[in-house]
Amino acid sequence: MNIQGQAALVTGGGSGLGEATARELARQGAKVAVLDVNLDNARRVAADIGGAAFACDITNTESLQAALDAATAVHGPARILMNIAGIGTAKRVVGKDGSAAPLEDFAKVINVNLVGTYNASRLFAAACAKLDPLADGERGVMVFTASVAAFDGQVGQQAYSASKGGLVGMTLPMARDLAQHGIRVCTIAPGLFATPLMKQLPEAVQQSLAASIPFPPRLGKPEEFAQLAAHIVTNTHLNGEVIRLDGALRMAPR
Repeated sequence: MNIQGQAALVTGGGSGLGEATARELARQGAKVAVLDVNLDNARRVAADIGGAAFACDITNTESLQAALDAATAVHGPARILMNIAGIGTAKRVVGKDGSAAPLEDFAKVINVNLVGTYNASRLFAAACAKLDPLADGERGVMVFTASVAAFDGQVGQQAYSASKGGLVGMTLPMARDLAQHGIRVCTIAPGLFATPLMKQLPEAVQQSLAASIPFPPRLGKPEEFAQLAAHIVTNTHLNGEVIRLDGALRMAPR
């Protein structure tokens, strides 16, 4: 699919990987709708790239549908969906005080990262399936954002790993399901990236994590994620793929 002139939706587009992806799609000529729970962030990014900003809670169907309808009114029907909105947490199953981890924390991460992604995907797909096919029969493409934690979760990442593992597991069956409509589905599983969440960690911790990667010994750059996301859009042969962007072959033993 040629990105130029296409309407694109980016959830979590107000910061981090989502912001970088919104900027890259706009750079390649897409009409980008920046969807985020933080409307101020979304407006900041949209103003920079000539896009449109919409407040959106992907776990709330009414909020999400309103944002999609508003984006369609501004840019026309979208053929590109970047599912990047997500949250993280770290909770040991048994805390230092001996108490069990709060179930609410686990459920919230699953609800945002997994259920929210499915919610956005199903609404996008239903609208996209009604569009006329492009020259090659394609109608649209969506990208999920998983994580290396889906395969290599660390202590405390039970909820995060489960949510991202769910996205990995959902990729192929959804791609097969939507193939009849000409809608492709792929997933990127990034590793250690310099996102706002990562930058909340002490500088010493960030440096230690970066040093664990033999080459290049640094955190991933959000624009590198964005470049891969854009490539998935333009490479029609990619469908049902889970692409690790975590330096899996470079990671030092731990």
